[in-house]
Amino acid sequence: MKARDLKELTREELLKKEKDLKEELFNLRFQHSTGQLENTARMVLLKKDIARVETFLSEKELKA
Repeated sequence: MKARDLKELTREELLKKEKDLKEELFNLRFQHSTGQLENTARMVLLKKDIARVETFLSEKELKA
């Protein structure tokens, strides 16, 4: 996920995106614990995407 894509989203869209990413990360963690996950690098990418979304959310909070 690119930062320029996140800049264009509204606060509500960012909150929904964050919720979806956290849900996907939960599912990947569950798969990892049961030994079904083959691509563990996806977990790292999701964590970074969540951090990006949270950064943009905090920026929007500060502007308001």
